[in-house]
Amino acid sequence: MKKIVLLLFFIGLFGFLIACSNKEMAEEIKTEEANDSAIYSVKEEKSSLEVVEEDRPVDDSEVISETSTERMIIHKAIIKANVKELAKAQNNIEQKVKKYGGYIVSSDVYQEDDLSSSGNIIVRIPEHYFETFLSEAEGEASKVIERNVTGQDVTEQFVDLTSRIKSKRVVEERLLTFMENAEKTEDLLKISSDLANVQEEIEVLVGKVNYLENQTSFSTIEIALYENRVIVPEIENKDLNTWEKTKKQFVTSTNVILTAGSGVIVFFIGNLPVLLILCVITFAVYWTIKRKRIEK
Repeated sequence: MKKIVLLLFFIGLFGFLIACSNKEMAEEIKTEEANDSAIYSVKEEKSSLEVVEEDRPVDDSEVISETSTERMIIHKAIIKANVKELAKAQNNIEQKVKKYGGYIVSSDVYQEDDLSSSGNIIVRIPEHYFETFLSEAEGEASKVIERNVTGQDVTEQFVDLTSRIKSKRVVEERLLTFMENAEKTEDLLKISSDLANVQEEIEVLVGKVNYLENQTSFSTIEIALYENRVIVPEIENKDLNTWEKTKKQFVTSTNVILTAGSGVIVFFIGNLPVLLILCVITFAVYWTIKRKRIEK
């Protein structure tokens, strides 16, 4: 009898445990269903673009390591130098630019006065010829006054832009797929708007990448050249005209004498009556004074 009671007790206890377990599992299932419903409702409130970006799987091949990418450096140089002949030095530099496959951004010449002139050239040279061109350009100078070379490492920026472009491309493909499967007009308009935004972002990123590639593939070099000349005067043996100048001076001197003589003649003859009266008065005064002295 005791064995039967114990057996019934264990059977009841086992049934009770099974019932409790089923109840807990039912509650967990309800909770998970509620969570899934909440997540679904949140996704419905978000735009198609946000859903695509959240659901997009991360591909290890999209992650670009800087160590596996060649360093990208933007090189710039400024050279200031004295040259013996400005035109010759500038022409030689322009020929070297063509030789190395570069191009001239600007070229200016300034004539300050007869003794000094200057020129300024800005060129872009392929990166692998940067040091070679720099050395040959300095060889055209008689004296290098200033040399300034700088480099900006944009590898990290390039890697980041490239990675972002790849991510945006994946989003673009997803949105195109959604557009093909869209049935409602409002869904199609929403996806089209998101697609346009993504494509615009891709264009901006691609533009930045192209700019960095251009800046790193070609180096910018600014060259300022100064020429100071010493002008040696030549002996002027042409157009002296010694005989003509002598005749001219003789005639000029003669004219001066004739002019002076003519003036004297005109003065005396023209003022003859006045001069006669002055002579008479002077003689009378002199005769009177002399007579008085004799009488004394």
